[in-house]
Amino acid sequence: PLSSLDYLLDEIDLVLIMSVEPGFYGQSFINSSLRKIRELHEKIADRPITIEVDGGIDASNVGSILEAGARRIVAGSACFKGGDIAGNIARLRDAALISVDSKHAS
Repeated sequence: PLSSLDYLLDEIDLVLIMSVEPGFYGQSFINSSLRKIRELHEKIADRPITIEVDGGIDASNVGSILEAGARRIVAGSACFKGGDIAGNIARLRDAALISVDSKHAS
């Protein structure tokens, strides 16, 4: 639970949220992780702590993850899948930028 971080909040600068079951490459994103990201973002809103999310991230969900409060992502499978690394990274970056741009436009 996020409450386990309470005593550490003055000591840390990054929290990693695993959005898959750790240990297996290429898993699907666990949608309930979005709630956890939002809750953590609210909890640390006044602190210089970065939220990083790892697991199941791709162009279809990176926007929601960033909108929930993540500022760093780990997207191994999304980058290397199918061998088109440059294209995969471009699609992921484009999806992330669309999310960021739409947030700043509103």
